Amino acid sequence: MSRICEICGKKPVKGHKVSHANNKSVKIWYPNLQKIRCIDGKSGEVKRVKACTRCIRSGFIKKAV
Repeated sequence: MSRICEICGKKPVKGHKVSHANNKSVKIWYPNLQKIRCIDGKSGEVKRVKACTRCIRSGFIKKAV
């Protein structure tokens, strides 16, 4: 399952988790994706998309009721 927002393209970010002793291990931060039903702008049909909460809150997509 792809963890990429279909609206803005936001995807997981890699970095280091650093302990108090300065030991480093790889950590991954995932975007907060939600599967929602939205109305397609071109055809007007209802589709399921994975969108991050930032796109949902900003109004980049129109939710289907």
